[in-house]
Amino acid sequence: MSDFLDRVASAPISWGVCEVPGWGEMLPVERVLGEMSGLGLRGTELGAPGFLPSSAAGIRSLLDRYGMSLLGAFTPVVPHDPALVEASMANAREVAGLLRDAGATMFISAPVMDPDWSVPRPLDADERRRMLGTLARLDDLCAEFGLTQVLHPHVQTLVETADDVAAVLDGCDVRWCLDTGHLAIGGVDPVAFARDAVERVGHVHLKDVRMALAPAVLRRETSIMAATQAGLFTPLGQGDVDIAGVVETLEAAGYRGRYVIEQDTALTTGAPAAGQGPVTQVRASLDYLRDVVAPRLAP
Repeated sequence: MSDFLDRVASAPISWGVCEVPGWGEMLPVERVLGEMSGLGLRGTELGAPGFLPSSAAGIRSLLDRYGMSLLGAFTPVVPHDPALVEASMANAREVAGLLRDAGATMFISAPVMDPDWSVPRPLDADERRRMLGTLARLDDLCAEFGLTQVLHPHVQTLVETADDVAAVLDGCDVRWCLDTGHLAIGGVDPVAFARDAVERVGHVHLKDVRMALAPAVLRRETSIMAATQAGLFTPLGQGDVDIAGVVETLEAAGYRGRYVIEQDTALTTGAPAAGQGPVTQVRASLDYLRDVVAPRLAP
């Protein structure tokens, strides 16, 4: 049998854990990790600052209690602005050291306009070259720490649209975190990306989307936070993204990395009762992966 299900993990954002002010309720770490491990998940990403301990030893000790390990961390970087690049590189070095010491392998970069995540504008030619050069520097930095940089396409970042994705694919050798939801929102077919760029895929975020809500986000008529609170992201198999097609394409091409259920969630009516809330949505996603996706994979 395929070991696909053994490579499925999750992330704190699937439990509504996000550093954005006003996003929603942040559940206690013990509840989140307990529910993750109770579902059989053995890997997690770092989550919002302050969610897991700040030291590598603290992270290892806490995750060990739940039979889990750290995979990596989503890390915004400012790669194009000469006034901010070096500060971003210094922060990246600090994060990379923490990840290495905590046993992680993935540095998940997200190129942003500035540290405040301002709405991106088109980069000029010099800024584009500087961004691509910074991504190459980050590859080298991560290699120093035994990590792999994977670039995360994301709404309201410098790699948001199909044109952005194509420019980076063509302009440098960085590997990718294939995020099914953010690629789809930006106008990229995730199955086509999995087929055509599989050799560049180092990590996968599985996220399903109600695509009818996406255009307003791209037009800046609504924020990603408001859209998430309105139900932009769904349990896997309940939205419009061909999750099964992505996994089947990647596995057939030889991908053997991790799949992280990373369905952005916002808890806007307080903490749900024990056994309710995000855990039920992640369970539904796991059921879909087990009952629909796994049987389609060759042994």
